[in-house]
Amino acid sequence: MKTLVTNRKARFNYEIKNQLTAGLILSGQEVKSLKNGQGSLAGAYISIKGEEAFLTHAHISPYKYAGENKNFDPEQPRKLLLKKKEINSLIGKERGSVIIPLEIMETGEGLIKLKIGIGYGKKQYDKRETIKRREVERDIRRRQN
Repeated sequence: MKTLVTNRKARFNYEIKNQLTAGLILSGQEVKSLKNGQGSLAGAYISIKGEEAFLTHAHISPYKYAGENKNFDPEQPRKLLLKKKEINSLIGKERGSVIIPLEIMETGEGLIKLKIGIGYGKKQYDKRETIKRREVERDIRRRQN
């Protein structure tokens, strides 16, 4: 699977416990735009309304060769394709858990999938620890080269 868009801050701000892959309902111009790297998951989250899950506040720019579409909203909610059992498992998670989009991928067949992470917000001291660990690993790699 080829990664098209990544939520870079997700693993820094949240401790991811489980991951899940879901299909995504998109229009043709949104798919072309994502394949060109014109998307962002910064500030995006998964909302559940009734028995349906939606990707909210994900920005997908309009495809520049698609012509004018005055009704196109780049941050419109996009429906996720999940089974009822998977949606019920998302609803039934512990209190304080967050459902975050991690990355948008393209399968070998040309389908667009969304990797979802279920996790908890990190405390400030956990974030500092992550930064410290990253710097140590970077120093080790520099010394090896």
